[in-house]
Amino acid sequence: MNTLINKWALYLNEEFEKPYYKELSNFLTEEYANATVFPNQIDLFKALDLTDYDNVKVVILGQDPYHGFNQAHGLSFSVNPNVPIPPSLLNIYKELQTDLNCYIPNNGCLAKWAKQGVLLLNTSLSVREGQANSHQKIGWHLFTSKIVELLDAHETPIVFMLWGKNAQEYTKLVCNPRHLILTAPHPSPLSAYRGFFGCRHFSRANDFLRTHALGAIDWQIESL
Repeated sequence: MNTLINKWALYLNEEFEKPYYKELSNFLTEEYANATVFPNQIDLFKALDLTDYDNVKVVILGQDPYHGFNQAHGLSFSVNPNVPIPPSLLNIYKELQTDLNCYIPNNGCLAKWAKQGVLLLNTSLSVREGQANSHQKIGWHLFTSKIVELLDAHETPIVFMLWGKNAQEYTKLVCNPRHLILTAPHPSPLSAYRGFFGCRHFSRANDFLRTHALGAIDWQIESL
């Protein structure tokens, strides 16, 4: 539950010692022992493992991991390569196609983005099988709020993509004017047509990154 080995460990070690986190850790130990929980415990911090603190260029906040078998692997909106693309991610791909002429790939693994500096962070990092939001109130919001606060103090500008009400609640934690906040409805089929389609967040993020000489993101996920 606190096995980070990159610079995030330096920033989050104090958090791991706080009472709320110890309670969270104990709760999850019991959950993983007695229920089916996603993602696998080894992948709980994959978003932080793949995108170290100094390398963050873009943050995409999700809500909680996918709760279907073998979908979640620790990155928001991303799924393991061998499972069908979820509807929300398919809508993200459709927006990318319109915005940057990216083709729609045959898989939903977004690790390529993470390795370029896109922090794919869920606001809750775990979930019970088949029970969306089941771990929403166990303390993860305190932990992920701390991560966003640390990113607000980042020396270089960051683009925050906040889709949907849950993610936009974190807007209040981004106070530094050097950062860019992009908001839109969630890409879920229930809300994508209310303003997610046509938001052009991906090209706008790249324009911002180029303006600050930080290098654009290659958003194309290749087919396997």
